[in-house]
Amino acid sequence: MYKHRMLSEKVLKLSEYFPVVVVSGARQVGKSTLLKHLFPGCDMVVFDPVLDVGQARREPDLFLANHPSPLILDEIQYAPELVSALKRQVDKDRRPGMYILTGSQQWSVLKSMAESLAGRAVFVDLEGFSLAEIAEAPSGASWLNRWLADPDAFVKEPPKRCLPSAHSLYEQLWRGWLPECARLPLTMIPAFYEGYIRTYVERDVRLLAAVEDVQQFGRFVQLAAALNAREINHSQIGREVGVTPQTARRWLSLLRATFQWYEVPSFSGNAIKRISGKAKGYFGDSGLACHLQQISSPKALEGHPQTGALFEAAVMAELRKGAALESVSPVMYHWRTHGGAEVDVLLERDATFYPVEIKLTLSPGRGDAKGFSAFRKTYPHLKTAPGLVITPGLISERSMEQISDNDYALAWNAE
Repeated sequence: MYKHRMLSEKVLKLSEYFPVVVVSGARQVGKSTLLKHLFPGCDMVVFDPVLDVGQARREPDLFLANHPSPLILDEIQYAPELVSALKRQVDKDRRPGMYILTGSQQWSVLKSMAESLAGRAVFVDLEGFSLAEIAEAPSGASWLNRWLADPDAFVKEPPKRCLPSAHSLYEQLWRGWLPECARLPLTMIPAFYEGYIRTYVERDVRLLAAVEDVQQFGRFVQLAAALNAREINHSQIGREVGVTPQTARRWLSLLRATFQWYEVPSFSGNAIKRISGKAKGYFGDSGLACHLQQISSPKALEGHPQTGALFEAAVMAELRKGAALESVSPVMYHWRTHGGAEVDVLLERDATFYPVEIKLTLSPGRGDAKGFSAFRKTYPHLKTAPGLVITPGLISERSMEQISDNDYALAWNAE
């Protein structure tokens, strides 16, 4: 059964004003399903890495002549020759909603498209289901949108919780967020991810870049899945896999290009010497990360050393999904001093900083907000909103509780 995606309204609105809308994201996040649902009258062409569908690569202009708009072009990275032809077609006729494209790689094709179709195309990133989408919450927005709009009003009128999920926290982390995994029984999840990673490594990566040792790259992907919520050290990663720091950096770029890895830069302000300058990395889907780390079941996450990092990565994904709904997305940073003070996430918009800490606890307290106090003390000249400590839940039924003069705990399933 189709689940409403929170990005639906944004995609439809963009298609009313721009001739080309590009929906990008990892494989199996539901790009094609979303577009079929939003544009039921559009013809859809699905491109293939081997077959030249409709001779789109050989005769791109003829292909577009034979497929009049409005048209959905699925997995456009397999037909890069179409980019120039699309530009020529759009320059002749700039009607909105002419072409809706999808892509699962940010590499050369989408970069070329961004340059060639500047002013003609807009880009939207789709990720797996959010908690609100899984629970089929009626609200069309994320709690993050309310917090960014008016943090003081947000804490005065806390959000509701999503309807109770059919899955526990551990099961949700283990299942992951891909739409296919929402319907599969637990026993079929490992088989799904085994096929997913084989297809990704053996086909996508080989097409994307010259990786000579696919097995070694597979080990690298496994290592990346264990590096959730850590600062990135390319030299250390390279040593553990047996490759150079340059290769480790290039391979992480491959993971980013296929939406399997995300990085959050550090915030330094004016205290550069006292602040860590390394980015933090997050694996895109907690379910795939569990599979790569051979975590056999949701129960195995109880007391597992990676559970806290997996929870942090899942909350980070929720923040990205909420930020994607904004017309102007906030900038995300992390902050850590060499003395140990840290804030997991700093969102910046309109010269205001919104601090977030992510804790795997049911009893958050003042101590969990000490990073917020350290940040305010270090940068007294910056405008800082009330901080949020995001946890799996609260002992009470409320979605939010005050834990210090300026800061609050928020249940991760807030609506």
